Amino acid sequence: MTMTEFRRVTRTAAMIAFLTTTCGWNAGFAMTARVQEEKPAEPAAQDEAPKTGEKAQADTKGLKPIDLKLPRPQFKGTPKNAPPGTNLEPPRKGPRPAFLAPEGVTNVARGKTPLPSDKDPIIGETKFVTDGEKEANEGTYVEYGPGVQWVQIDLGKPMSIYAIVFWHFHQSARIYHDVVVQVADDKDFVTNVRTLFNNDHDNSAGLGLGSDKEYWETYEGKLVDAGGQKARFVRLYSNGSIADDQNHYVEVEVWAKE
Repeated sequence: MTMTEFRRVTRTAAMIAFLTTTCGWNAGFAMTARVQEEKPAEPAAQDEAPKTGEKAQADTKGLKPIDLKLPRPQFKGTPKNAPPGTNLEPPRKGPRPAFLAPEGVTNVARGKTPLPSDKDPIIGETKFVTDGEKEANEGTYVEYGPGVQWVQIDLGKPMSIYAIVFWHFHQSARIYHDVVVQVADDKDFVTNVRTLFNNDHDNSAGLGLGSDKEYWETYEGKLVDAGGQKARFVRLYSNGSIADDQNHYVEVEVWAKE
C-alpha cells in the first residue's frame, strides 16, 4: 500500500466512525458500501509471454542437451577494446546454457566435404572446417582471403536442423564482421533460402540488413538456434574481423536429424 492509499483509508475509516456515531448505523453502513463500490478494480492478470528459442526448450519434454564439446579457453573475461560503432551483444554472465534438442540429434556435418567461395586458402585446408578439431592451435584453422567469403556444407539430404555452432579464429579476442548463416534446398542458394542469423547492420555483405548483434569470438563459438528448419545446404558468411581483412574458420557443426 502506498502512502497516498494509506491516508485515504485512514480518512475514510474516520468518516465512517463519525457517521455511525452521529447519524446512526445506517449512514455508516451506506458510507462503507459506497467506498467498496468505488474501490478500483484489480488489474487483470496478463498471460506470460511464450518463451522462445533456447528458453522454450528448457520447458519442453522429450528434449536432451546436445553433446557439445568445447575447446579450451584462450583468454578470460570480456574484452573492453571494441572499436567505436561496433554493434555488440551485451555480455552474458556465466557459461552458455545447454542447448536442448530432440532425441537423435547429432552433428551431421562431421566429416562432410565443405565447399568454400575461396578455392585457394591462404593458410590451411577447407577440410579443417568439419574435421572435429576445435582447439585454437596452429594447423587447426583455414584462412580465406579478404572481403565477403563463405563456406558451405552439403548434408547429403534434407535434414531437420536444430542448431549450428561455429568457431572462427579464437586464439585471441576478435570480432568478425557481417556474420550470416543461411540454409537452403539447393547448392546455389536460390530455392527456399532462409536466414537464421545476420549481424550485418549496414548490408555491406549484400545479403540484407541484419538485426543480430556482433560478438566477441571465444572458445564457446557461436550457437545459432535453427528451430528445426528442414534443409540440405548450410552456408556461413563473414567479411574479415577487427584484427585483419582475412576470414578464418576452425570448425562448423550442424546439429540435426532426418
